[in-house]
Amino acid sequence: MSTSVTSTTPAKAPEATTSGTGVYELRPDRKKHRLVYDVLGLVIFAVMAFPVYWLLVSAFRPNHEIRSYDQTLWPSSFTVDNFVRATEAPNFWTAIQSSLIICVTSVAGAMLIGTIAAFAIGRFDFYGRKPFMTILILVQLLPPTAMLIPIYIQLNNIGALNEYWGVITVYLVSVLPFTTWMIRGFVINVPKELEESAMVDGCTRMGAFWRVIFPLVAPGLAAASIFALITAWNEYLFAYILLQDNEKYTLNVWLMNFTTDRGTDYGALMAASVLISIPVVTFFMIVQKKMAAGLTSGAVKG
Repeated sequence: MSTSVTSTTPAKAPEATTSGTGVYELRPDRKKHRLVYDVLGLVIFAVMAFPVYWLLVSAFRPNHEIRSYDQTLWPSSFTVDNFVRATEAPNFWTAIQSSLIICVTSVAGAMLIGTIAAFAIGRFDFYGRKPFMTILILVQLLPPTAMLIPIYIQLNNIGALNEYWGVITVYLVSVLPFTTWMIRGFVINVPKELEESAMVDGCTRMGAFWRVIFPLVAPGLAAASIFALITAWNEYLFAYILLQDNEKYTLNVWLMNFTTDRGTDYGALMAASVLISIPVVTFFMIVQKKMAAGLTSGAVKG
C-alpha cells in the first residue's frame, strides 16, 4: 500500500507576473521598493553632482554676482571674462606644461612597470610572492604626510629637489602598488592555455605576452591608468614641498596661489578649476569603452 506525501511548505509568491499581452511586470510591492531605491539613488546623485554644477555655473558668473549674498541656482548673466583672466594669469601655461610632463611620465612609467610586475606575480610562483602582494596593499595604508620628511631628506641628498624627475619618481612610486594589484587581477583571469598555445605555435614568452595577454588585459590597463592619472593630476602636497620654483609649479599648486591685489579672484579661480579638469575628463572619455569592456569581461561564458 503506497501513501502519498503532500508538502505543507507554502509556495513562494512570484516576484513578477506576465500580463495578458506578454509584458513582464513587477508586483506592486516590488514596484514600490524599486521606486524608493530609484529616488534614493537620484538624491545621492544630486548631492554628489551639485558641487560640480556649482563650479561650472560659477565659472560663468560675474565676480559681483559670485560675491553677492543673494545666490541663485542659475546666474542672471553669463561671462567668459573669468576664463580670459585665468589663461592670462602669470605662469598658467608653464603650470600646464609642468603638470603634463610630471603626470604623463609618471603614469606611463607606472603602466610599464606595473604591467610587468603584475604579469610576474600572476604567472610565476616564486618564493615570497604572497608576502610581496601583502606589502603592496599595506603600503597604500601609509598616509603621505608620514612619508613626507623621509622623502624630502632622500631627494635632497641626491639633488632631486625642485627637479621634475624627483617629483615623477615620487608620483610613480605612489601609484605603482595599487596599479600593479589592479592589473594583476586581469592577468590571472586570462587562461594560461592561451599563452601556452601561442608558445607552441612558435612565440616566445614575451611574444605570447604582447600578442595574446596584452590585448586581453587592455581594459585593466585603462582602469589602472585612469586611477594613476587622477591620483597624479590631483596631488598637491608633494608638488608644493618638492618644487620650489614658481615656473615649475603644477596646476594644483598654481591654483592655490591664484590671488590678485584685491584678494582672491573667485571667478577666475572657478574658471581655472574647470580648465584643469578637462584633461582628465578627456582621457576618461577616450578609454571609457575599454573600462566598460573590463567591467563586463568574464560575465558570460561560452
